[in-house]
Amino acid sequence: MGQSILTLQGIEKSFEETKVLKGISLEIGEGEFITFLGPSGCGKTTTLRIISGLEQPDAGRVFLAGEDVTELAPEKRDVNTVFQNYALFPHMNVYDNVAYGLKIRKTPKLEIRDRVMNVLAMVQLSGYEKRMPAQLSGGQRQRVAIARAIVNKPKVLLLDEPLGALDLQLRRQMQVELKRLQRKLGITFLYITHDQEEAINMSSRIVVMHDGVLEQVGTPDEVYYHPRTSYVAQFVGNANILTGKVVERREGVLSVQIGQEMVCVLDDGSASVGEMAVIAVRSEHILVTKERASLGLAALVKEKSFAGGMLRMTLVLKDGKALIASRHGIDADCEEGDPVFCCWEPEQAVLVDGREQEGVTAQK
Repeated sequence: MGQSILTLQGIEKSFEETKVLKGISLEIGEGEFITFLGPSGCGKTTTLRIISGLEQPDAGRVFLAGEDVTELAPEKRDVNTVFQNYALFPHMNVYDNVAYGLKIRKTPKLEIRDRVMNVLAMVQLSGYEKRMPAQLSGGQRQRVAIARAIVNKPKVLLLDEPLGALDLQLRRQMQVELKRLQRKLGITFLYITHDQEEAINMSSRIVVMHDGVLEQVGTPDEVYYHPRTSYVAQFVGNANILTGKVVERREGVLSVQIGQEMVCVLDDGSASVGEMAVIAVRSEHILVTKERASLGLAALVKEKSFAGGMLRMTLVLKDGKALIASRHGIDADCEEGDPVFCCWEPEQAVLVDGREQEGVTAQK
């Protein structure tokens, strides 16, 4: 992370009796592409509105480039926002929409023209200056909204689910475009989404939010492969969660007993022999075999399905708990109803904080 450009210190916010933010603290570096990821109602949009000045926190401070901006009006903060609904002026053409903020600041006309034409080229809309918003596609209108936001050269660009109204193919194209644009501009992007794939593909760091708190902050690799809580493990990538008793520690590996069977997990020092441990293991890391394994869990194949190049199997353990295993390809050497064993390498499972998080699946 580069030099800090945005600092949140102990931000709290309530609406009537509901506490939406519960003491949010975070440092965001200059030039970062940081994504707030979480389900609806987790507090991510409220956080963005407090940064932009559209909401005031009940407690805590907001610092932009070292300056306390907590009490400043939105127009006096060096941040701009791109909304999901674009918010373009329908009676203005593309040029005037993009130039609007510069005109308000009484920027000289020649400088306005240079800057508008430059940003339109950046978002690949050269030649569209005279088009009206109604004459543009959804992706083009989104590009105009982005151009209007960056033409003022803000220190931080806030993007509130800006691709939510686009179809899947266009959404993926715009992900690539936004990432390219951010790298070229070097502006700090603060992006809001509930889409884990979007967050992983675009971000330098991800902030996973849940119920008004920051569950985990880290790179996409850290959040995906080393989740700290069961909530993060399930929300980002649908990990399987298992609970068992640590019975042995040997050479950096813990042996964990689940029922009458044994599995292994990498020892990170957070659990001791005799304690209960919560394990997260990704579906793609589960090996399914018909051969009995000394370390592994017996199961029955309940269901097989194929989608997007992946075979997905639902496995039912002896205690009735369901696990999901996935692999590339269209088939596996087992059928529905077959008895199998599922196992994994110790380094492909992680210990997580087992705090109960209800409704993780339902919120996705």
